[in-house]
Amino acid sequence: MAKPAIYVARLLVAPVMAAIHERFELTLEPNASPPARDTLAQGLRRAEAIIPTLTERIDATLLQEAPRLKVIANHAVGYNNIDLPAATARGIVVTNTPDVLTDATADLTWALLLAVARRITEGYRLVQTGAWTGWEPTQLLGADVSGQTLGIVGMGRIGQAVARRAMGFGMTVLYASRTSVPSPDSMAPWRQVTLETLLRQSDFISLHVPLTPDTHHLIGGKAFSLMRPAAILLNTSRGPVVDEAALAAALNDGRLAGAGLDVYEEEPKIHPGLLALPQVVTLPHLGSATLNTRVRMGVLCVENVLAVLEGRPAPNRVV
Repeated sequence: MAKPAIYVARLLVAPVMAAIHERFELTLEPNASPPARDTLAQGLRRAEAIIPTLTERIDATLLQEAPRLKVIANHAVGYNNIDLPAATARGIVVTNTPDVLTDATADLTWALLLAVARRITEGYRLVQTGAWTGWEPTQLLGADVSGQTLGIVGMGRIGQAVARRAMGFGMTVLYASRTSVPSPDSMAPWRQVTLETLLRQSDFISLHVPLTPDTHHLIGGKAFSLMRPAAILLNTSRGPVVDEAALAAALNDGRLAGAGLDVYEEEPKIHPGLLALPQVVTLPHLGSATLNTRVRMGVLCVENVLAVLEGRPAPNRVV
C-alpha cells in the first residue's frame, strides 16, 4: 500500500525524521534552512499533510497549490503563521503542539531573567576578552531577584509554569490575563491585576501571550512609560508583541533597566539599537530547544497527521 504523501518544511530532529520516513512518502526532503516560497508550493502540490514551523507562512494563496491537503500539523504551540479561515474554508484541519514545550520555555524564561538581573553575559564577556583584572566591590552590580515582584502577561500553560518557578525565589506574582487562574494550594496567591497595574508594580515583566491583532505591539511606548526604571522585560512569546524600536529607546533613555529576548519582530533580524546595549540579553529563539522537547513536538505532529488521515479526531486540533 502506498504511503501518504507529506511535506515537511524544515529538517526536524533525527528520531522524528526517522518516524516520518517510516510512515510517509516525502514530497521533498527538508533542509535545515527555511524553504523559499516556490519550494513550499512545490512541496505542497502532492501533499496530503504538511508539518510547517513558525517560519513558514501558510496563506490562502499557498493553500491553492495544495489540492490534496487534509491537515496542517504546526510544529509549534502558536499558529499565527497559518491562515486559519482559509484552511477552514478548504476543510483542512490545523493542529499544534501544546503542553510538551511548556517546561522548556519556562526554564528558558528563567535563564533570561537571571542572566539579565545578574549581568551574566556582561561578566562572561569581561572574562573571555581578558578584561577582568580581579574582584571589585562595585563591579557589575545587578538586581535582586528573591523577594521581588514578577508580572506575567498571559497566564496560560507557560505563564503558570513561570509563576510556579517564581515561588522558589519568594517572589510576589502578579498576572494580567483574560481569565483568572487559581494559585497552587502550597504557594502564595497569584494576584490578577490590570495590565496597567502590572506594568507599574512589577520588577520583572514576562510576556506569554499569543500573537494576535490585539497583542501586536502590546508592549510599546505607552507601556514603557508605565514601567519602573529598574524593571526588566522578558519576551519568550512572539516578537511582534514588543515594539522593538520603542524598547531600544526606553533602554537608551534609562526608562528601563534591561531586557531578555528570545523572539523578535522580524526574525532573524534584530533591531540594531538592541544589539548595541550591554543590558540586553538576546538568544536565537531557543524556547523549546531541548532534544526531548523537540522530539515530543515532532511526535505530536506525526500523531495529529495520522489521526486526520485515518479519519480519527486530531488530538491537538486548533480548527
